[in-house]
Amino acid sequence: MARIIAILLSLYCSAAAAVDVALIGLIGDKAAVVAIAGGEPKTIKVGQTWSGITVISVERGQATVEIEGKRRVLQIGQHYRSGPATASREKVILSADSRGMFHAEGAINGVPVRFMVDTGATFVGMSAREAVRLGIDFQKGRPVMMQTANGRVMNYLIKLDRVRVGDIELNGIEGVVGEQDMPIVLLGMSFLNRLEMQRDGSSMTLIRRF
Repeated sequence: MARIIAILLSLYCSAAAAVDVALIGLIGDKAAVVAIAGGEPKTIKVGQTWSGITVISVERGQATVEIEGKRRVLQIGQHYRSGPATASREKVILSADSRGMFHAEGAINGVPVRFMVDTGATFVGMSAREAVRLGIDFQKGRPVMMQTANGRVMNYLIKLDRVRVGDIELNGIEGVVGEQDMPIVLLGMSFLNRLEMQRDGSSMTLIRRF
């Protein structure tokens, strides 16, 4: 019996070692709003500890937290997972801004990018200027004319080797580069249709499907 109890305790401790934390939002430079394992968001003030998570500092768009004795810098919407490997699929939790829009930190071909989720966009879309910054030779793509609010403009259909949002990275994503200026990269359905999207109030959870 003692041996069985010891085994059960070992399994329990291994499961408890897994940590699943998401930074949902920030309250000025005073507190961070986090969620553990997809649970209800909790506000933790700088210097306070909750469920093993200590908020060290809060800056614009990010928070420094201590998890399992190590400091981590999380961007809003970023998801951190540690512990034993499981069959769980990667997921990212995003928080809406004051206009109800969802933004996410990520990368295209390894270069950092800030996205805006746009379910009305067919592709991952960006300006020519942004494509140059990312090192994409977009003029080798397929030229197409598209209708915009400013009339018909030339765009180029391309293939992006790697697109990452939080912990989710997908390969071979279709993108479009437009000659018109765009202030941000649009995270369109060529990426989103390979995810599950769950909306809960001001939060959106993206979960990898395949």
